[in-house]
Amino acid sequence: MSKATKTINVEKTGVDVRAVFPKENYKIMIAGLAVVVVGFLLMMGGNSDDPNTFKPEEVYSFRRITLAPIVILLGLVVEIYAIMRRPK
Repeated sequence: MSKATKTINVEKTGVDVRAVFPKENYKIMIAGLAVVVVGFLLMMGGNSDDPNTFKPEEVYSFRRITLAPIVILLGLVVEIYAIMRRPK
């Protein structure tokens, strides 16, 4: 698409039709979102059959207190990288 065609499209509709990010950045964003979802899935659970019973070993496990937040933060770092990455 030539520059003249892009200019005509903007003049007719008043909206620029170019994508905000390149295709590779969107792929990295989807991967980061998947990592964040995995982190939240790791944090889920801990329910009990008996509401009067509290099991601290389930609620305060390494997976929920340490691993899940680290995975979520890694996913957010991937998202930041995808937004800040410039195409070559």
